[in-house]
Amino acid sequence: MSMNQTKPIIEFSKVAKRFGALTVLDDFDFIVTKGEKVTLIGPSGSGKSTVLRILMTLEPFQEGTLTLADLPYHEPDGKGPFRASEKHLHKIRSHVGMVFQSFNLFPHMTVLRNVVEAPVRVLGLPRAEAESRAIELLAMVGLADKKDHYPSQLSGGQQQRVAIARALAMRPRVLLFDEPTSALDPQLVGEVLSVIRNLASEHDLTMLLVTHEMRFAREVSDRVCFFDKGRICEQGRPEDIFAAPQQDRTRQFLESVIG
Repeated sequence: MSMNQTKPIIEFSKVAKRFGALTVLDDFDFIVTKGEKVTLIGPSGSGKSTVLRILMTLEPFQEGTLTLADLPYHEPDGKGPFRASEKHLHKIRSHVGMVFQSFNLFPHMTVLRNVVEAPVRVLGLPRAEAESRAIELLAMVGLADKKDHYPSQLSGGQQQRVAIARALAMRPRVLLFDEPTSALDPQLVGEVLSVIRNLASEHDLTMLLVTHEMRFAREVSDRVCFFDKGRICEQGRPEDIFAAPQQDRTRQFLESVIG
């Protein structure tokens, strides 16, 4: 399994993240190896989504170090909240894709253009190449026939599947999912989880997921990390975490969400 590979693709070391007086991550250490599928679970406000937002360069952090694919998030002479140049942050972002709770599609663009635009503008791909890849990705998420539709003509589940295709179009080495089903009607959750499940089993992507779907976390993960108050309290293989958690806090949380 990918956990046995020693080379980390993500490495947080003693990272602290504060919003004013509130400490969200505290002396945070966390390593993910290439190809690993890791799910973060825990109560709201425990720091899970903050980890993803920091990786995506949406939130700076105050202390510690972070590297992704051997790129440090801070440059030695960097300035501003990230202590890095925009050019350096751009390089980091080229390795990471994120699927948000809300789909964040461009409403004035067709489905196809939503998937094509960033690879053309950011990666510099020729439009014809970006379009043929986008059509492949839309087929992979079951939406090739919707390529000329606009987001408003799609269900929430379909919009989220387009958002997954759009994230993949950037050819990321790491794919982040921040509660990708929490904005969906219950009957639409399954179609999105099915796409993510197929991605996890058929592609050598490194995936980091924040989700409240515990059965799904158990199926798709190499490792599950339980967060509480800005730290990982317990982590391990899903069968161990869900069947025999070692910490009382983990057990209480799982009882509250699974029943």
